[in-house]
Amino acid sequence: MWLFKEMCTSVVRLDGKTVVITGANSGIGKETARDFYGRGARVIMLCRNLEQANEAIEDIKNNPPSRINKDKYQSNAGQLVTYSLDLSSLENVRECAKNLLMKEAFIHILVNNAGVAMLPYEKTKDGIEMTFQVNYLGHFLLTLLLLPKMQLSSPSCRIVNVSSFSYMFGDIYFDDINQENSYTSYRGYFQSKLANILFTKELAHRLKKADIHGINVYSLHPGLIPTKITRNFSNTLFPGATFIYNFLTWLLFKSPEEGAQTTIYCSVDEKTANETGLYYSDCNVNIPRWRARDDQYAKNLWDISCKLLHLEPEENLNTFLQTVSRQML
Repeated sequence: MWLFKEMCTSVVRLDGKTVVITGANSGIGKETARDFYGRGARVIMLCRNLEQANEAIEDIKNNPPSRINKDKYQSNAGQLVTYSLDLSSLENVRECAKNLLMKEAFIHILVNNAGVAMLPYEKTKDGIEMTFQVNYLGHFLLTLLLLPKMQLSSPSCRIVNVSSFSYMFGDIYFDDINQENSYTSYRGYFQSKLANILFTKELAHRLKKADIHGINVYSLHPGLIPTKITRNFSNTLFPGATFIYNFLTWLLFKSPEEGAQTTIYCSVDEKTANETGLYYSDCNVNIPRWRARDDQYAKNLWDISCKLLHLEPEENLNTFLQTVSRQML
């Protein structure tokens, strides 16, 4: 499946739409922002490093995707806006969400793209294992906080969670969620990517159960791509691991623009407008392995995520979202 390089062929415009992307200053996040900007969207780039975000904005404005003529791109482009987001701080996630809710009239598409990989063991100041919080739990909280705004912006709203094929090697360590007794850099990464798929499944289920329409949820594998997410490989795997991974991906697999295609497909394509809770790769639905399809796993992950955020996992999603929103006050 990794050798396929399907491209999103949809020509849907996003004029009047507001799109939020985490980790949009580099890699597939930046390429996703570039595509949406070219479609006329107001693209909100949530980034930890605003200096790098501003550099990314200049690159996006001056360099269109490969499929678009530069003059046509710039004459039909949207807007690019940055907000500060540090997913390793739940307080900062709440502050970022509060700013978005106060300043933005609508949110139509949320792309939870930011991620880290192969980190040495570390806990955030919230007491949660770093990879789990940055790749999953921070996005879980951000999504819940932005959902009421998306309800007001519906129909045709979408939440896209970037996962990885490596989820299939992972498990959710419910009895040791911070992996204090079992951590390795790859186990931490695999757990976080499995969590993204299970979150997608459970959120889609709860939206349907609450009779909330017009918000669809997707998870995906973007492909193997040489991006900044690999910068820690040499320190946590073995010396030279980052170079070897990047060389192999350059030789065999996808560019960041190619890697962004499934994210774009889930976000804009007409076919996916009537799909929710599914997992995608190369712009097609894929059936994930059993753990990622397990209803009880998905519910247990939701419950333990709520516990980590000091929330009661109420069954009524509308009531639950009101409780989550009060955390920002």
